[in-house]
Amino acid sequence: MEYTIMQTKISQLLQTVEADALIITDPFNMRYLSGFSGGEGALFLAKDRLVLITDSRYTEAAERESSFTVIEENRSHPRMQIFRECLKEAGAASIGYEDLSLRCAEFDRMRSELPEELNWIPLGDQVDRTRRIKTPEEIELLAKAEAIGDQAFLEILKILQPGMTELEAAAELEYQMRKAGAGGFSFDTIMASGKNTSMPHAVPSEKKLEQGDFVTMDFGCTWQGYCSDMTRTIVLGEADEKQREIYQTVLAAQEAALSVLRPGLTGQEVDKAARDLISDAGYGAYFGHGLGHSVGLFIHEEPRLSPTGLDVLEAGMIETVEPGIYVPGFGGVRIEDMVVLTEDGYRNLASSPKCLIEL
Repeated sequence: MEYTIMQTKISQLLQTVEADALIITDPFNMRYLSGFSGGEGALFLAKDRLVLITDSRYTEAAERESSFTVIEENRSHPRMQIFRECLKEAGAASIGYEDLSLRCAEFDRMRSELPEELNWIPLGDQVDRTRRIKTPEEIELLAKAEAIGDQAFLEILKILQPGMTELEAAAELEYQMRKAGAGGFSFDTIMASGKNTSMPHAVPSEKKLEQGDFVTMDFGCTWQGYCSDMTRTIVLGEADEKQREIYQTVLAAQEAALSVLRPGLTGQEVDKAARDLISDAGYGAYFGHGLGHSVGLFIHEEPRLSPTGLDVLEAGMIETVEPGIYVPGFGGVRIEDMVVLTEDGYRNLASSPKCLIEL
């Protein structure tokens, strides 16, 4: 993001929380605010003083990636000393800190080693809120990550077969994402088959894929730090009547949510469109999680589409739309796309087919 734009965002943050300076240690917020992707270190942010503190493993990369002043921390020039120097130079009497992510031990250390008279101001979700509406550049990075997932899904359909273990299938899917250019993975790949598909976050196991199984794949990768998220459920062989019923219900629920999705609604209202359809079909007890969440540098961001999601959606926000039905002892289905809110609706970043695929 352009340096001047980020300076403006930081100035707005300082004004909002009424702090003279901010200390940022969350790696995702560090990357967003400074451009530094290493994730190790801290930022000191004041009106006229933007400092990136990291150690010798990352200083060269930090200087390449960020326009901030880079200061190396080491045994002779430790982080707390650098903070004290920055506070003095900025004339700061109040400091904002990330109370939602900072470890208690680290906070206690800062309070004990930095000036006693400092006024400590918890930031809450204020930094995260600056990340909610994505820039056009961010949206295209997210779209690229999702396109890599689309490509990997089409390739894994050529590979899946009875006799493979879930672990083998997950490894193949991850390989396809890497082969297509993924920089990493957004989260641990979910590859579940048969009765295991009733667990929304099943961990791949030694279970072998069998003819007639549901196979649920929830996967994502990163492209230049930005995440993708997608879920598809297929059947190995021919689906039975109940499998078809559950699958079509989930697909209809997703379509119902997408049909109302637009800026101005709350996450709760979008969630309700899908949840009501699943409940009316008699499967309400088997849809326990929220409909979706935002995605960016981190896989689970705000705002969320859920029964408690009261935030109003705005253009430029990214959301997953992922209804599911999970019947213990039988199996389950989830279908997930990642979309970006536009002024009058949404743009779906996923292009993989959503009709019931029977391999």
